[in-house]
Amino acid sequence: MIERRSDYVSCGAHELHVSSWGDRSKPALVMWHGLARTGRDFDEAAIALSDQYFVICPDTLGRGLSSWATDIATDYSYTSYGEHASAILDHFGVGTLRWVGTSMGGLIGVTLAAGPLRDRISHLVVNDIGPWIPEAASTRIADYVGAPPSFHSVIELEQWLRTNYAPFGDNTAAFWRRMADSSMRRSDDGRVTVHYDPNIVTQFTVHKGDLDCWDEWDSLNLPTLLLRGAESDVLPASVAADMRGRGPKPELVEFAGVGHAPTLATEAEWTLLREFLAS
Repeated sequence: MIERRSDYVSCGAHELHVSSWGDRSKPALVMWHGLARTGRDFDEAAIALSDQYFVICPDTLGRGLSSWATDIATDYSYTSYGEHASAILDHFGVGTLRWVGTSMGGLIGVTLAAGPLRDRISHLVVNDIGPWIPEAASTRIADYVGAPPSFHSVIELEQWLRTNYAPFGDNTAAFWRRMADSSMRRSDDGRVTVHYDPNIVTQFTVHKGDLDCWDEWDSLNLPTLLLRGAESDVLPASVAADMRGRGPKPELVEFAGVGHAPTLATEAEWTLLREFLAS
């Protein structure tokens, strides 16, 4: 059985939690999650791909087991996340790497591949996100992220996750239970709530400019794969079409019956990633 390792990486005033899989001597693969999620979202994919890669799955600041911001005016920004990514790579002694990013993790990958890690990221997978996000989609996400739920039990939280993340499409019972296990914390009154700092919603206010990445996208020149849930409201078909004709001009793969965002938790998705990352 392949075991997950848990590390804590210091970066300035912050402590970042990182799950990793596989042999550190193998090529590095960073898998970075979406806005209100954790690195544990990639458990299935990380296990599958760890036979070929050293898979690194961080919890972004303010999520999972990572510490929360000390200054929300600066910490919950792509600039800060880029610094954290570099600290994590230094911790593990990583030079070149491949990057798979879902939603926010995809845009962080775009900004890093266009900037600080331009000569280090060799392959980029952008999962259901684009350099422009429709206002209705960003409002939908901000509304639920900024108002964390509270429950008597983890079972209730799991049901909320199944409902709120229904656009993820069909997933196994084990997937949803693991998602509940890795998405919960208890508040001071003993009730169950979600893992993240509600202030991460400042991504859509204080740091809204981070989401406009067309200049970075247009500057990319590396193998890039674009994934899209066919029913996604975050990555409209028209934006995906524009992305195909600009910048790295990626191959586009769509997943029927899925919205925002494909979970990368099936063998078919692992095969797709394997073939691209080995190209």
